[in-house]
Amino acid sequence: MKKITVLTIILSLALTFGCGARAQDGSNSSKSDKKEVIHITYSDFITKVANLKASPDEWHYLGDKPAIIDFYADWCGYCKKLSPILEELAKEYKGEIYIYKVNTDIERDIAKAFGIRALPTLLFIPMEGELQVAQGAIPKEDLKRAIETVLLVKKNK
Repeated sequence: MKKITVLTIILSLALTFGCGARAQDGSNSSKSDKKEVIHITYSDFITKVANLKASPDEWHYLGDKPAIIDFYADWCGYCKKLSPILEELAKEYKGEIYIYKVNTDIERDIAKAFGIRALPTLLFIPMEGELQVAQGAIPKEDLKRAIETVLLVKKNK
């Protein structure tokens, strides 16, 4: 798989924020037209994001818009803090980006393919360029900055 680079601005702030936000809403929607994040299964992942079966060592994004993938677990306090922020961003950037959620306790093959070892881990997928990763409960302002500079970079030029 293509080398993943780190969002240094976000990563520096990522581990400084604690837990305590509301839990996830439990939605299992896989429709991209809803105003919420998209909880994605392995079978959805290989058709919408990347076919890990056909090309396990080569990254080829299948989506038609930039995306964020949130690797999370229901028991993770930092994940619970990040969840409502991602819900808000999914509404704010509807039609511009996808925000996917991957439950690492259920979708272990996806987490393993990306070497996920800490939660939450966010994978930023621009339409062009390399994947970027950040870990921790990142503030909304920093996520918006990353969306604008990494995912929607062409719109800002």
